Amino acid sequence: MTWTRIQDVANERILHLTTIGRRTGLSREIEIWFVVRHDRFYLFAETGEAAAWVKNIRCNHDVVVRIEGRQLSATARVLDRDTDRNLWDQVAAIADSKYGWGDGLPVEITPVPLPAAHFDPIQS
Repeated sequence: MTWTRIQDVANERILHLTTIGRRTGLSREIEIWFVVRHDRFYLFAETGEAAAWVKNIRCNHDVVVRIEGRQLSATARVLDRDTDRNLWDQVAAIADSKYGWGDGLPVEITPVPLPAAHFDPIQS
């Protein structure tokens, strides 16, 4: 699949998120459900702040997203229930519609703005 816009992959089921380990400094990859809203990805940590990948993001906001053989650099932020109340409810509703589940701690993934030509195919 070729994609150049986030909306092109909104119906995909999973993405791979790479964070940097907060203690080791090594790359850590997870496979996770996601939703798309306004050209951003939203992921949900089922275990909230206890999730290792959330702890990693709290220490280093730089992440990499991979879907369908394409990857892009991005920044991540954990939503705040009070400050981001409306956004939290909106992305939880999208996840509930897509997966039948929208619980957990939402994390917003914002791609680093690059022209479509800079999307890197994964090398085999």
